[in-house]
Amino acid sequence: MFGIIRPCRHRLSDGLHAEWMAHLCGLCLALRDEHGHLARMVTNYDGLIISALVEAQSPRADGRRDAGPCALRAMKGTSVAQGGGAQLAAAVSLVLASAKISDHVEDRDGAFARRSVAVAARRVATRWADQGGRTGTRIGFDTAVLTEAVDRQGEIERAVRLGDSAVLATEPAELATSAAFAHTAVLAGRPENAAPLAEAGRLFGRAAHLLDAVEDLAEDEAAGAWNPLTATGTGLAEARRLCDDAVLGVELALREVEFAQPELVHALLVHELRQAVRRAFGHGHGPQQPPPGWIGPGPRPQQHPHQPHQPYPPQQYPQGGYQPPPPPLGAPGGGGPPQKPPKKKGKHGGNPPVDGQGGGCWIPKFEVPPRSRNFFFGCAVATYMCCTCQFCCRDPFPGPWSGKPREACDCDCDCCDCCSCDCS
Repeated sequence: MFGIIRPCRHRLSDGLHAEWMAHLCGLCLALRDEHGHLARMVTNYDGLIISALVEAQSPRADGRRDAGPCALRAMKGTSVAQGGGAQLAAAVSLVLASAKISDHVEDRDGAFARRSVAVAARRVATRWADQGGRTGTRIGFDTAVLTEAVDRQGEIERAVRLGDSAVLATEPAELATSAAFAHTAVLAGRPENAAPLAEAGRLFGRAAHLLDAVEDLAEDEAAGAWNPLTATGTGLAEARRLCDDAVLGVELALREVEFAQPELVHALLVHELRQAVRRAFGHGHGPQQPPPGWIGPGPRPQQHPHQPHQPYPPQQYPQGGYQPPPPPLGAPGGGGPPQKPPKKKGKHGGNPPVDGQGGGCWIPKFEVPPRSRNFFFGCAVATYMCCTCQFCCRDPFPGPWSGKPREACDCDCDCCDCCSCDCS
């Protein structure tokens, strides 16, 4: 799972957001109860889709339990997902996280190049793989299909050549997600849904792998790391076409599935998957469209004699694309004396909390500029944040190692067209 499904409160209704949180908390608690607090580090947004698929095919009363107070829910209890769906999501998350760590160790990425770090990481990876396998066996899911798919990735990467289709490199991800999606039908007692869910999972894995490659493209090229788009010579336009085809295929496959509660699954695997494609390709890849009512830029301020370059070079924007207005007075590249930005007011006056929902109750705090941490101190911070559910419930949260905000709302709040579709 690659973490591409990242819904925010603006795109999900209150009811669907509560359902989404129930599966996220259910996955986190399933990992804690069966494998300890450290395992909660593998909680991820894509993994909860598996839990949601199981519940969507079965009566809701069979898959919920009451959870105790959590500090990041204002010490309130709630109803969270449980049972086979949460356990399957936990098993898949553990096995794939184990494979990801092993891949970093094999490639000697960053801190993993140190012998002591690599030894500790291998132990954690082995433990998580064993734990995921035991959980999978308990619910009738053979995690070997996941590990075999991951093991094939290196072989495929060595075989792919320039000019090949990028989908050749996505085959392991397709097989892994296809198997996980199909087993949700078994857990829900709906074997007739296995075939269409396997197809939906296969195409979701393809889209996830390609979107991950697009988001990492610049970083991989700078580091000389392997990337399926670079290895096959696939351009962004072709990658976008492949992603759009996969998203459409997921939607068509879901129409063949018999759901009891389809709303959340439809929102995540149709609308949020489309949003993931827009997020990866829509900012900086291709011409931008002007906002409604845009009539063109106003007069540009006079160029300062010591300013090294034009603030908006004409060649930076495609012909007919959106031309942004000149910077305001006091802004970099603008005229006039520096101006202090207006202070925003919070809900009860004063400055808004910098830590997102919940304000100053979280540790560590955000710092400006972000303060990075070494590997071992970052591991300690990550463990504490995991045990206090900050990765699940704090939005945004500071990266344990980088200190930079993570998983903040990244939408324009008007990007979902749920009102124009049949979500039933």
